[in-house]
Amino acid sequence: MKRTRAHSSSNMRTVALHAGVSSATVSRVINGSARVSESVAERVRQALDELNFIPNPIATTLKYGRSKTYGVIVPDLTNPFYPEFLLQFEDVLVEIDHELLLASTQSSQTKLISSVRRMLMRRVDGVVLMASELDTRSVEPLLEHRIPIVTIDRRCAQEGTGDVAIDFEDGYLKAVLHLRDLGHTRIGFIGGSEGIVTSQIRLDAFQRALQLASLTYYPRLAAYGNYRVSGGNEAMLALLKAMPPLTAVLTANDLTAFGALQALQMRGIRVPEDVSLVGFDGIRLGSALYPPLTTIEISARDMALTCVRALDYLKADVARRGQSLTVRGSLLKRGSTGVAAARTGMAAQGH
Repeated sequence: MKRTRAHSSSNMRTVALHAGVSSATVSRVINGSARVSESVAERVRQALDELNFIPNPIATTLKYGRSKTYGVIVPDLTNPFYPEFLLQFEDVLVEIDHELLLASTQSSQTKLISSVRRMLMRRVDGVVLMASELDTRSVEPLLEHRIPIVTIDRRCAQEGTGDVAIDFEDGYLKAVLHLRDLGHTRIGFIGGSEGIVTSQIRLDAFQRALQLASLTYYPRLAAYGNYRVSGGNEAMLALLKAMPPLTAVLTANDLTAFGALQALQMRGIRVPEDVSLVGFDGIRLGSALYPPLTTIEISARDMALTCVRALDYLKADVARRGQSLTVRGSLLKRGSTGVAAARTGMAAQGH
């Protein structure tokens, strides 16, 4: 289908005619107005898709060829890790006289497609895609319009796309060595959602850490979560029934550790006297728990700076292969880890 270039009012009228609405309604939908019913808005969005309509960029973009805006697409704003990153990312952009355009997918492919359209409408200079579990074919229109993309934890750089990976291998090794020094040998693991590449990366990193620390990996002491409190809770309850009984647990992220702590406390199992617990992220809420959470902290500012560096590299020449960069974490020792206690199967089940 021939692409419609949106540089005159006739194009707006074409979309309006196609959708059976007024040009004003089309404008409201494009600008996200709440004054349009969802059924009408959906009809307009369908017309926009069918006509491949991209609205005019703002005047400065027309004049200079740059919008001085970077987009960020996150999977879930209820996870504090993302807002904390966004605050630092925006601070970095302010320092270089850029703006932030935010979109959240809530792990929905449909919302990802909608987010990509928003980025195209604003003619962003680049996009950070943090929703690494979603199909990247939906972001190909960005590359077609020569907009560079930086992914998080896909660990794959291609023409027009770079990647910023969290060094889980280094982080889990630091956590495992800390626990080994405290006398722990039966260490459990609560991972992310099953079937997602980044979840497998975390599990592989945990297994490699045990190997480097000369400790045994017990498959029965590993379970999948969902990166949320609920998944950590359910997985922890399951691991408490496993043999041999664990004395420590590492998790895919801090929210998972929050859920694991909740499950342990529900069963009357003391942390860290009976079971030690380590998270991964370093979100601020971890210091407010009781006991405060030992975790691998990923600096939100370091991550923001690295993402901007990767975007700037591609912005200079979007036709080249992007960079593969890494962000390392640091071990924050807090109250949720302690000397290993001898535990029996009965103790593990909270009896």
